[in-house]
Amino acid sequence: MDYVTRDGGHRYPTDVPIWRCPETGAPVNLTPGAGLVRGEIEQSERSLWRYGKAIRVDKTARVELGEGWTPLIPVDLPAGPVRLKMESMAPSGSFKDRGMAVLVAYLRAHGVERVMLDSSGNAAASLACYAAAAGLRCTVLVPAHTSPAKVAQMRVYGAEVELVGGTRQDVSNAALARAETGVFYASHNWQPFFIEGTKTLAYEIWEQYGFSLPDNIIIPVGYGSNLLGCHIGFVELMRRGEIDRMPRLFAAQPANVGALVRAFDAGVTEPVEFTPERTIAEGVAAARLVRTAEAVEALRDSGGGAVGVPEDAILPAVHLLARRGAFVEPSCAVAAVAYERLVAAGSIHPDEETVLVMTGNGLKSIDAIMG
Repeated sequence: MDYVTRDGGHRYPTDVPIWRCPETGAPVNLTPGAGLVRGEIEQSERSLWRYGKAIRVDKTARVELGEGWTPLIPVDLPAGPVRLKMESMAPSGSFKDRGMAVLVAYLRAHGVERVMLDSSGNAAASLACYAAAAGLRCTVLVPAHTSPAKVAQMRVYGAEVELVGGTRQDVSNAALARAETGVFYASHNWQPFFIEGTKTLAYEIWEQYGFSLPDNIIIPVGYGSNLLGCHIGFVELMRRGEIDRMPRLFAAQPANVGALVRAFDAGVTEPVEFTPERTIAEGVAAARLVRTAEAVEALRDSGGGAVGVPEDAILPAVHLLARRGAFVEPSCAVAAVAYERLVAAGSIHPDEETVLVMTGNGLKSIDAIMG
């Protein structure tokens, strides 16, 4: 296993933690993993570590808080029946715990003691959570308008929280500058061991479907780590002969900050320049993806697509899901709106098996929901 740039031109061993190519500054990915077959699942584990055979980190460095193995529940929506994958029930309240559990284990195994990242909220809370459990010092940079509930959560875990004014990209720029000062940049957007954790979502859905698959998975997307992880997980299962196809993967984004939607619709693999606008779905407020090419490729390879959701449809969808018993943050609601639009367009039939990934708990955004 090595780090490798997308073009394959630069390769580095993973025994020294990095978050980008030291020579070019380009993102690095991990060389393909072996995956697993169903007989290698650790049935005694009730967490994502049941797929430990496919997760390439030192087992002794794990900090286990019950991440993963979230419920998959049937719900009837106006456009048709779906299943909700309740990642909102993770230890810190969001799917980010899948990636952070694995990333922190990797960093801990290699002697990293201080970590930092930028986030719209959920990743910062997740890193603060797992850093606390692992005994690491943690600093997080978040937008000044981040939900007070999320900020309180980060601080109670013991993280140093810095509120940064401006856009989400301004927060990223501040973190990139800080990353040159010696603290390890444990970015969920840059460091690929985070995606090594999110790929377990694919394994879990596969197992919860009785080692079968749904037809479609709709994923709220900010920087795309859940989308990329799902694609990698299903590719690994195909490589091992456990599945002969993958579900169609659809990215759902607020139209105000739909960076991936714009790139996919334009048929390009590079970021499309646009002026982002504020969105209530702060958890997916990413105007420029780190891995645009990989995200577009994941959508194309699965036969899926990308849907931009208008701002005025998001909050009603939060209430719609809540009336079905799923109290989730606005970022999740974009998946429900995307499903409705895909059914209306004939891209998804109501009789198909469709999973909507519920990425975060509604308590994280209570001010926005009640405002």
